[in-house]
Amino acid sequence: MHKQILIAGGGIGGLAASIGAACAGWDVRLFERAPEFTEVGAGVQIGPNVVRRLQAWGLQRELQAVAAFPDRLQVRSAVDGDVLAALPLGASVIQRYGAAYATIHRADLHALLLNEAQKRSGIHLNLNQTIDQHSQTGEVVTIRLQSGVLVEGDALIGADGLRSGTRARLLGEKVVRASGHLAYRAVVPQSQLPHAMRTTQVTAWLGPRLHVVQYPLRRGELMNVVAIRHGESPADLDSWDHSVNAADLDAALSGTCNALRDLIHTVPEVSGGWRLWPLADRPPVRGPEEMAQGLVALLGDAAHPMRPYLAQGAGMAIEDAAELQRALSMHDLEVDLRLRRYALNRWQRNARVQERSRRNGVIFHATGPVRWGRDLSLRLLGERLLDVPWLYRGDGSNASRL
Repeated sequence: MHKQILIAGGGIGGLAASIGAACAGWDVRLFERAPEFTEVGAGVQIGPNVVRRLQAWGLQRELQAVAAFPDRLQVRSAVDGDVLAALPLGASVIQRYGAAYATIHRADLHALLLNEAQKRSGIHLNLNQTIDQHSQTGEVVTIRLQSGVLVEGDALIGADGLRSGTRARLLGEKVVRASGHLAYRAVVPQSQLPHAMRTTQVTAWLGPRLHVVQYPLRRGELMNVVAIRHGESPADLDSWDHSVNAADLDAALSGTCNALRDLIHTVPEVSGGWRLWPLADRPPVRGPEEMAQGLVALLGDAAHPMRPYLAQGAGMAIEDAAELQRALSMHDLEVDLRLRRYALNRWQRNARVQERSRRNGVIFHATGPVRWGRDLSLRLLGERLLDVPWLYRGDGSNASRL
């Protein structure tokens, strides 16, 4: 008889965890509180460390059908427009790391994982189901749904996002840390842009207290644009006037070059306008007990929310799911020890990515002499600074001792 794993959350992390658990031979019952599976947001960058995981689940063809594969990463000065450094992607990345560097719409990545989960007979997806409580007794974990129904399983995975209820019950933590940064996101049809603005590459524009990233999505048909600046979020985002939103962004970019300002001005004209996300995170993971205790484990943003300055939020959730698969496959171990192994093999890598993401934000938004030093270093060292072998080559699946 297969063991049964309960998963809280039907986002990218929860669906990836479902696929990983099913590959390990477990029956899966996933609970999503929304009435339907949807994914908001814009673009996601997934490096070769993540693409390899999708390939291992047999999703290479599906990925190729919906993603874009940029041929180059470049860093430009937001002030004068100069190219500071560049890194070849495309075939060069495949040769170095055995898999491609891809960019994909978050909704497309979510749909890709959802379609795979729906095809597997051992995965049961439950919508409009909120988990109110969970408890552990012996070798059983029990969840209570908002409807009052009790469900038992052999393990519970909290993949319920930044404000995870599973995390709050497990660790007693409720408050996330505001970053003081605001992200303006938009997705633009490239066919509606002037040819000079269309792109097949990833471009990061670095300026004082702000930066902008643009890259292709959906086979190159779309372009993702994200502008991040320092600032406090409005009290009520739902009723905030997005024309004011655009004016605030325009004011923040007043000292930047014409090419960047032209791009930012064009975006609302050919898209639905900007969407605003105040960025928040938590301190880096401090130990394996913050990712697993007994029969309950955390995954993705529930365990290690991070700032987007290393482009690894979704990637770390998928890596978590792959490591969870390896741990759940250790059938000679008790379930709590399998989850302990999962946490031991993931917490340090996740903490490192969290810290590097935070540090990159400081570097990207540097002012004064620090900005000059950053630009000089990029001009001199170029590829060596942009390539991240420790990240792209591994996935944190080193052997560990219980």
